[in-house]
Amino acid sequence: MRRFTIAFFCVAFSITIDAQQRRRTVDVGQPLPGLTAAQRAGFADGLGEFTDIDTVDDGLGPVFNERSCAACHTTPAVGGGSTRMVTRFARRVGGVFDPLTALGGSLIQDHAIGATDGSPHTFSPETVPPMATMVVHRRTTPLFGLGLVDATPDADFVTLAQMELERGDGVAGRVNFVDNIRAGMKTAGKFGWKAQVPTLFQFAGDAYLNEMGITTPDFPNENCPQGNCAELTFNPAPGINDDGGGPIALNDFMSMLAPPPRAQSRDSKDGEQIFERLGCDSCHVPTLHTGSSVNAALDHKPYHPYSDFLLHDMGSLGDGLEMGSSTGSEMRTAPLWGLRFVTAYLHDGRATTLDQAILAHDGQARAARDRFAALAANLKAKLIAFLQSL
Repeated sequence: MRRFTIAFFCVAFSITIDAQQRRRTVDVGQPLPGLTAAQRAGFADGLGEFTDIDTVDDGLGPVFNERSCAACHTTPAVGGGSTRMVTRFARRVGGVFDPLTALGGSLIQDHAIGATDGSPHTFSPETVPPMATMVVHRRTTPLFGLGLVDATPDADFVTLAQMELERGDGVAGRVNFVDNIRAGMKTAGKFGWKAQVPTLFQFAGDAYLNEMGITTPDFPNENCPQGNCAELTFNPAPGINDDGGGPIALNDFMSMLAPPPRAQSRDSKDGEQIFERLGCDSCHVPTLHTGSSVNAALDHKPYHPYSDFLLHDMGSLGDGLEMGSSTGSEMRTAPLWGLRFVTAYLHDGRATTLDQAILAHDGQARAARDRFAALAANLKAKLIAFLQSL
């Protein structure tokens, strides 16, 4: 895959924000403070890889979702989220979850390379098969600050889950232990809507394969279009498409991508107190700490994601899918930092306002939701001001 360095950061505004927020938006998408010159160069190289547009010659496809990472992660800057949705499908038979892998599930690749020179075969985008009983849309989430999460020891999340259990209020999360390819064992899942990915490095390789069709040493097996592996006979770029340098570069970029800055006001400060009184911080934990890191910018640093990154039973808000040890009703607590740049909320973007998103909470979040619903209008406004400051 081609790699290059770019010295600018593309900022794409997708929402209307006030003057103070507008001034702070230019800081989004920057590297962590305190990096060495070599680390900043690695960040820039990773940004180049992130924005690189792949072709069939690079190994793109034969089925895929987008041609670059930045095609989805754009708002309000490269590395952010977007309203781009991916589709997953599955079914349950006798109560048993079936991701319909034999039919290309659970993730749909909604693009294909079509016909290539000299080949009699035309590749087509995947579709939801008739036997699927659940179809789930998932929106693209921002990557800002995730290097801090990656640098937080698994033991901290285990301890946090135990503390929530001992609290005894019925709002206890749990760690989703998932396969860590490089570690050769199960470790704590931290990333993805179901906490199904353990590290940013594995996230990079997984995205290369499943979103762009680029194979790497850790993910060497091409997706069979709609589950039909016979089609791979016509794959114009068989074998390993990337020697592993691509995921390393992406990992460097994501690991050193700074969290979004805050845009506080008097109302937002009052709103944070209301947030705490409602019990929202039971899951949306304000502050965590990284562990030991060779990167000084990530070494024993406090950060403020407003998430515990644990699985919680969300009742009717669950997506029905099972990944790792997660159940259909469990979802990872979504971090709230950068929320002011989001325009569609919840995992499937069903909510268009923060009020709608809060009122859709269920399961372990039902009591906090009901307390929010009972608030006076002026107090709700302050809570929303707090969320829009993140």
